[in-house]
Amino acid sequence: MRLFSFSSPVTRAADDRGQPGVETRKRVLWLSCVAHALHDGYTDMIYALLPVWQADFGLGYGALAILRGVYAGTMATLQLPAGRLARTWGTRATLACGTLLAALGYAVAGLSGTLPGLCVALAVSGSGSSTQHPLASGAVSRAYGRQARGPLSVYNFAGDLGKSALPAAISLLITVMPWRHALWAMSCIGMLVAAVIALFLPSIPRSAAVVEEPAPQAVQGARSGFSLLLTIGVLDTAVRMGLLTFLPFLLKAKGISPAMMGTALALVFIGGAAGKFVCGWLGARMGPIGTVLATEGGTAALILAVIFLPLAPALVVLPLLGLMLNGTSSVLYGTVPELTPVERTERAFALFYTGTIASGALAPVAYGLLGDRIGVQDATIATALTALVIVPVALMLGRHLRETGS
Repeated sequence: MRLFSFSSPVTRAADDRGQPGVETRKRVLWLSCVAHALHDGYTDMIYALLPVWQADFGLGYGALAILRGVYAGTMATLQLPAGRLARTWGTRATLACGTLLAALGYAVAGLSGTLPGLCVALAVSGSGSSTQHPLASGAVSRAYGRQARGPLSVYNFAGDLGKSALPAAISLLITVMPWRHALWAMSCIGMLVAAVIALFLPSIPRSAAVVEEPAPQAVQGARSGFSLLLTIGVLDTAVRMGLLTFLPFLLKAKGISPAMMGTALALVFIGGAAGKFVCGWLGARMGPIGTVLATEGGTAALILAVIFLPLAPALVVLPLLGLMLNGTSSVLYGTVPELTPVERTERAFALFYTGTIASGALAPVAYGLLGDRIGVQDATIATALTALVIVPVALMLGRHLRETGS
């Protein structure tokens, strides 16, 4: 018996022009959002587990850093191979298998009794999560074509929901059951999501989004434009991670209480989640370059405001700062498919996410070393200056977008 009927013009997989139907596009978007929420939640769930593992295994901070690095490292380095694998297996099969592998990794972690065992388990889970960003982003891009910018912002926002929900869920579970049982429960959720993806994620042919063959000069311009876009993504991530490294120390110097520190950081993260959603749609209306200029200029101005304002006004601007910090990312993700041939969408997203994840790992180290030399306040000013460096790069990107007609 068929699970779905595509006989009507609304629900069938493709319309008369070979483009995905409305219902198909919606299903691709929402299943991609579920995958994003699960995998990003799995990634940040480690933070809630580190204190438990430290107490249970007697681990030092260096060993805990290794655990986090193993997961992030495998996830970042395997994104390009995941994109290539999808060209052979297909997006649906590769994403479903990756989700299952990520879930099984946490199940194995629940069986581990040593640090090497945990490292192996997290490497397995991280390798599974490497499939999500390039493949789900590529699926949404192919499904929506030129209208993908808004849906990609929804997809991007879903990741923040997962980052909030799954760490909170595991923290709650470990208060009522052993942490190993809690991990098995979270693993079962991942297995269920993998099954749903395998059964229900529509297959969008790469040819479905191809409208016309671009001219050779447009292709060359798009390649140059993608390099500029990746540069902006790397710098934007560096600004965000650098500021978040120093923000607690800035607020502490202003006299914030330990109880209020968590609230202050939550204000930034709430603003950041809203920024991913709002700025993606804003970019679809006022254009990516105008939005990037506004968010980066606003980021620089608000960083300086947080540095020099007293505590109470600084807390007031934190949600807006979070919106500006995270808002650029949705605009950038939405621009990736505009600079990429449809058959190379997964590879483009894999390159983009690999660059930004690497920047997120290295930027705190670089800014931290700078802070040791010139102090926290001056190093934070350096993050604002980095945001301003993005402005001329964005203007150069705007020229490429006009040349390619994107």
